[in-house]
Amino acid sequence: MTDPTDTPPALSLHDYLPYRLAVTSNQVSRVVARAYQARFGLTVWEWRVIALLGEAEPMTAQSLSDIAAMDKVSVSRAVKALVERGLVVRAERASDRRSRDLRLTNPGRSLYLEIMPVALGAEADLLDGLDAEEVAILVRLLEAVRSRAAELLDGADT
Repeated sequence: MTDPTDTPPALSLHDYLPYRLAVTSNQVSRVVARAYQARFGLTVWEWRVIALLGEAEPMTAQSLSDIAAMDKVSVSRAVKALVERGLVVRAERASDRRSRDLRLTNPGRSLYLEIMPVALGAEADLLDGLDAEEVAILVRLLEAVRSRAAELLDGADT
């Protein structure tokens, strides 16, 4: 029989950091997506693939999943849609014929260059009202939480 005085601590979801991060991430993604979805016809996942390939290519789908912490199904769907639109091309890797390198096509590169100012504008709108020191603190804290989460995930795999 349990003792009624042994009640677990109450969880306030509003104050629970993982919940707050998830809600914030969803809202931020929606703000940024609104800036490019209608204009460029891209999903959040497609935008992320284009942005990552625009920064460093070639890259495999597995690399995209790892770098952006995106699930493989979402990456696969995004890549398939981008290939069908002629924005991304797959090429066989000489070192490993089982995986494919992904690259932006010329139209994909042009789209990347067109989207970047829109995305940066959406980011500026989000950060409006924060000074440079607050932005630096926010970036540092987010990186610390992301890094710790990665450590915990790596530790769970061993």
